[in-house]
Amino acid sequence: MLEILNEIDAFVWGPPLLVLLVGTGILLTFRLKLLQVFKLPQALGLIFSAKNDGSGDVNSFKALCTALAATVGTGNIVGVATAIKAGGPGALFWMWVSAFFGMATSFAESTLSQIFKEKRDNEYVGGLPFYARKLLNDSAAAGVALSMLYIVYALLCFPAQGFNTISAVGAIASKISGVNIPTNSSLYWISFAVLIVITAVISFGGIKKVTKVTDRIVPVMAVIYVLTVIALTVGNLDRIPLFFSSVFTQAFAPDAVFGGAFGLALSQGIKRGLMSNEAGQGTITMPAAAAEVAHPCEQGCVQALGVFLDTIVICTLTGFVVIMGSMWLTADAQAWFELGKLDKFLASCGALTGGNETLYSVVTLLVSVCFGLFAFTCLLGFMSFTEMCANRISSKASFINAIRMLCLIVISFGVITNIAGMDLGALWELSDFANILMVYCNLPLQYIGFKYVLRAWKHFEKNDGTPFTSEIAGLQLPVWDALAKEHKNEYHH
Repeated sequence: MLEILNEIDAFVWGPPLLVLLVGTGILLTFRLKLLQVFKLPQALGLIFSAKNDGSGDVNSFKALCTALAATVGTGNIVGVATAIKAGGPGALFWMWVSAFFGMATSFAESTLSQIFKEKRDNEYVGGLPFYARKLLNDSAAAGVALSMLYIVYALLCFPAQGFNTISAVGAIASKISGVNIPTNSSLYWISFAVLIVITAVISFGGIKKVTKVTDRIVPVMAVIYVLTVIALTVGNLDRIPLFFSSVFTQAFAPDAVFGGAFGLALSQGIKRGLMSNEAGQGTITMPAAAAEVAHPCEQGCVQALGVFLDTIVICTLTGFVVIMGSMWLTADAQAWFELGKLDKFLASCGALTGGNETLYSVVTLLVSVCFGLFAFTCLLGFMSFTEMCANRISSKASFINAIRMLCLIVISFGVITNIAGMDLGALWELSDFANILMVYCNLPLQYIGFKYVLRAWKHFEKNDGTPFTSEIAGLQLPVWDALAKEHKNEYHH
């Protein structure tokens, strides 16, 4: 079964997807006049002003943190290490290319989600299933089908993220105590129970509750990870030239030890870029729609910045450790290739600590903390997005609560089976396949809806103080007309 899934995965990740994904990003980049370069300072200003003024229950900063909660996951550590192991250091170059053009795609899909967002129970909801329905002749079936696709995708991802969270707790406890703690120990079972209770309390609090948690955890985990890697890099400044020469030379001519194929480096880099920042997949459109902003393009700029932070910053830092560690050039090369995903990264950290056991222990502890937080926030992000998709099917409280319970049951199943030692590799392969299906569904919609994005962009660039309304978009947008009316009333008062 796993073999068949691997063959399907290889097919859907073939040249057509790579051309569609990167090609869309290139086209949007030129149509939007390199916005990822010229609007980056404005995006930074928007998230800092949103964080400081506290306006709205879900402002730009909180929506960005919710998106990063799901995208900045364990893949930012283990996924990058795996991509470099499979495609060589050059994979990082193609990851950068994918992310740069992905910023334009992220802007377009996030702006589209803001344009077509709806208000339900005093919360904004929207994203892929919502704009799909509107763009496909108000097809309810299209909205429901895409909602179901995402919910299935999230359910397939829950087991791994749930177990990654508690395994990080075990790793931290082992590092502190100096004793190797088995997976079926009481610590894992207690951690599992605590995880379920905390996740239930947060998820049943609704979308606003999730954003309140993620906007606190995400900056903390990002800062811990960034500072840890920067400290390792500063201690090995002499290896930086090796890093850049390895990335740029092997982007086009990978070493034979990594398969020696240009296509392998390119595909691994683009694949990891998508899996990391999800630009083009349509998932980050859900939190983007939840934000309370003055103009749709504001959140588009903020989400484009999210791609930059996720891939160009965090994934690159992981790349620094793996490439500067250069374990494939040592006598332990074969052993490094055979290590598990996280162990590859930790072994690379060890190579940069110069044999200092105390420093290595501290680094391992901090990475384990980050790994656990990355997995936990990813879990919360997936749950939040799942609820937003469920709202497209039905906004009845009984249905939303049933979806929340289903998520908790699947997380519990995944963690219990992992503790029991069962292999759930097939679920991971299926989630990968569902991920790609979403890309194939979402990107064509970007072409259909781009005329609305362009109208919003031109109005945003005009910056004449007029509110964004149905008249500017060229279709009925009740949410934006209501916001314009609100703004007008506030102005007169």
